[in-house]
Parts: sequence; C-alpha cells; structure tokens
Amino acid sequence: MSFTAEVKEELSRVEGRRQCCSRAELSALVRVEGTLHLGGTGRLRLELATETAPVARKTIKLLHGLYGLNTELTVRRSVLHKSNNYLITVPAQPQLEDALKDLGILGEGRALVHGVPAALVKRDCCAVAYLRGAFLGGGFVADPHGDFHFELTAETEEVAEDLAALMARFGMHAKVTRRRGSFAVYLKGAEPIVAFLAHVGAHRALLRTEDVRIMKGIRNEINRLVNAETANLEKSADAAMQQIEAIRTIAAVRGLENLPPALQEMAELRLANPDATLKELGELADPPLTKSAVYHRIRRLMEIAAELEGRVSKR
Repeated sequence: MSFTAEVKEELSRVEGRRQCCSRAELSALVRVEGTLHLGGTGRLRLELATETAPVARKTIKLLHGLYGLNTELTVRRSVLHKSNNYLITVPAQPQLEDALKDLGILGEGRALVHGVPAALVKRDCCAVAYLRGAFLGGGFVADPHGDFHFELTAETEEVAEDLAALMARFGMHAKVTRRRGSFAVYLKGAEPIVAFLAHVGAHRALLRTEDVRIMKGIRNEINRLVNAETANLEKSADAAMQQIEAIRTIAAVRGLENLPPALQEMAELRLANPDATLKELGELADPPLTKSAVYHRIRRLMEIAAELEGRVSKR
C-alpha cells in the first residue's frame, strides 16, 4: 500500500466535529471526484470515482447520513494497475438536487457554483474538514523516505486558489500550478506537510513523517560532519606534503645540519612523521611544544625554503 493510500485510510476514519463539518467534507469529495450528469428528462445523476475502498465507504456513509440518498456501488478491477476502482452512482431521486445545492455544488437555476463556497468553510473546523475531503478525493503525499512532496488536485484554477487560501489560513503556504488539463495545489518540505497532516487528523502518518524527518536530519548532520572531517584531513595531508617538500629543498640546497637546532629538530620530526598533525608533532618534540610553537617553526622552515628556491631560480 502506498503512503498516500495509508493516509487516506486513516483520514477516512476521522469523524467531523459537527454536521456542518461533515457537510464541508462531502462537498469537497463531490467537488474533486464527482461528475454530474443531466439526463434527457432533466433528471440529475451524480457519479463519484475513487481507487481507495475506505474513501468509497466514507463517501457513501456521508451521502446516506446527511441526505438519505440512495447509492449504487460498482467495483472494477484495473488489470493495468492491479487495483480496484470504485464507482459510486447516485441515481436520479427527488432529494439529490437539494443536496447538491446544500453542498454548494449547484446554485439557483441549477447553475454550477465555481470555487469553494465561503459560507461552507466559514468555521475553521469546517475549513479543515473541507481540506480533508479534498485530500481524500484527489490528494497525494510522497513517502517521507523520499522527497517531501504533497499536492491536491483541482479541476479549475479558482478551486485551486481557494484551496491554497484555506491552507494559508492555517499557516500552510501552498503554490498552484497547471498540470495536464487540471491544477495542482502543492507543498514542498516536511514542515508544511506535517502541519497539514496534523490539522486534518492524520496523526499516525504525522508521527511516521516526523520520525523519518528526524532520522534524515541526523543522517544529514553525520554526513556533514564526516565530510567536514574528510576535508580537514585532506587539507592537513596537503599541508604536510608541502612542508615535506620544503624541508627536502632545504636539505638539498643548504643541509638540515646548518639550521638552528630548534628548526633542525622540527624538520627531522616532520620527515619522520609525515602523517602527524601539528599537535602530534609538538608532543613528539623534546621538550614537548605547543601547537602554536610547532606552527611558527614550520612556517619559518617554509619561508627558508622559499628564499632558497628564489636564489636558485636567479642563478
């Protein structure tokens, strides 16, 4: 089962706080996954399609519970995707038109209502319920082990913008994009996705996402520290090689025995311990030296080598 299907299964068990919340949730489901048909006799028929069984059950429950509508369920097996498709048909019946008007789908004269009716989502609890219904109908959330990505599908730009505005009401700043004849309202990053899951009631999915986010953070921090340590080791190795080359230049041109005793000792220590850090070289000295003292002696050796190379090049 995909992560999206898991979230939808969890959300399908969330009950609205009030009847108005259930109404808002059903309105979003009808808006996103519903198709309205007008027969030759002017009779209305509603069809809703979903690939998720719990969503189909939730939709039928709301249609029955809120409006007492008769429904028919058809299950088809998709050979290509090896999954079931659920088609809920609400046949023509006296109370269907009134139900669609109450849901904000139809207006006066059977005109289709565009966008999300403001009166339907006036309360915050109803706005949350509408977002939950929109996700149940056409939502997607990527498995948190991969990239953090979330989106809601909307048939029109107006509905997409209204969904984004509802999300912004709760601090989730979504973006809208056109995609293959429809529109997508999407979130990027873990924090807004976690916020959405928390608001709509997907607490199990939220905890799983948070666990993965924490593990990713720990792994990224470990990788950062390892990379930084590797870079420091490479930098130290390069510096040690330059120091050794400088000491060899001094040995070839001037002779280490002609250096002051302190510099001669340091040159011999570096040649004998090419992988040692400055701190380790200081511990090997007799008497032991601080890292700062070792640095100054190494720097003086590098200066002497540069001077000798300059003299040789002028000849």
